[in-house]
Amino acid sequence: MKGNQELMAPLPVRRALSPFLASALALTVAKASLLAVDLPMKEPRLTEAQAREQLASFARTWHDRPLWEARAKNIRESILREVRLTPLPARCELKPIIWGKQVRRGYTVENVAFESLPGFFVTGNLYRPLDVKAPWPGVLCPHGHGERMRVQPQTQIRSAVLARMGAVVLAYDMVGFCDSTQARHDDPNVMPLQLWDSMRALDFLVSLPGVDAKRLGCTGESGGGTQTFLLGAVDPRVAVSVPVVQVSAHFFGGCQCESGLPIHHSAQHDTDNVEIAALFAPKPQCVISDGQDWTKNMPEVEFPYIQSVYRVYGAADQVENVHFANEGHDYGPSKREAMYRFMARHLRLAIKPAIGSDGKIDESDTTVEAKSLEVFTPEHPRPSYALKDGAAVGAALENAKAQAMNVRRPSIRN
Repeated sequence: MKGNQELMAPLPVRRALSPFLASALALTVAKASLLAVDLPMKEPRLTEAQAREQLASFARTWHDRPLWEARAKNIRESILREVRLTPLPARCELKPIIWGKQVRRGYTVENVAFESLPGFFVTGNLYRPLDVKAPWPGVLCPHGHGERMRVQPQTQIRSAVLARMGAVVLAYDMVGFCDSTQARHDDPNVMPLQLWDSMRALDFLVSLPGVDAKRLGCTGESGGGTQTFLLGAVDPRVAVSVPVVQVSAHFFGGCQCESGLPIHHSAQHDTDNVEIAALFAPKPQCVISDGQDWTKNMPEVEFPYIQSVYRVYGAADQVENVHFANEGHDYGPSKREAMYRFMARHLRLAIKPAIGSDGKIDESDTTVEAKSLEVFTPEHPRPSYALKDGAAVGAALENAKAQAMNVRRPSIRN
């Protein structure tokens, strides 16, 4: 770990108050006249002072495990309702396409696609261990916003190193990025599509021979961090979560795929990304933050609240914050090393194959030519029956939800 890592120590808890409330009230007493009901609920951003007060108001609604679990149940149900995944769509056949195997030092990488909805493909790369025997944990690696992020070095590197350590890893595209071109990223359904893609990505991982369905992890940065904590909040199969440079009380994500639907505020609920991350309790979670973006207050503001939730389960030792005060918004080497070690500990990965002669994580020889990772090419085209645009994909989503309710609606293909 790097020297500027800051791990929060447990905070004292006042009896009869929410575990977070004592520290939260101390932070906000000067602004006591600002009531939570008066806070502007416009996404994606609050002021930092408003965010502190909002967290304090949330803390006043619970002080023990039964009260938290009642709140958590409502938040979880509200996320799925507001993201329009109630009911969850019927699960279609995955029909996986896997090709282009490359054998590297300690791992292999292949190009993959599978259907999350009939005719709608999740695209990505599958990394598998060469030197560690099955059963293997499975890890999802969603990425943040940026050009061709799935094939950029930071995504390739972490996926390859995790594979060397003994994980089967799927790095997969955001909707509208890289090979995922059937719907645009500004599609009105981008948020439910991405969350559903992540759930189906878990289905894909556990369908692979040798993958241990009880050891599944997820880690992504920025918008991929949002995908990480949203998936962990609503899909109980995720066993270990590492959201990177995204959890914040005052910033909700600046994209339609993160805050384009009212998952934080509705007539039935009021929450923020801190509580959504806390829904993962009591399972192992490492929240990685830095000093130069909206996660800069994590050690003093957001992490104590998350830690208080874990504490009511007697699981404060299962959550960590690794804070890089002098770093910025990325998934760079120091942040990756923190993730590797946490994943190794909690997914029972073999850390030794990833350690170099200097005692540090060896990330050498972990990238290949980006073009070789493309899923659909002239030689390997997308199947002819694939849906052609966002309207057809949206219709497929609605039809799958109707199927789940045993009310079949006609599908639209073009």
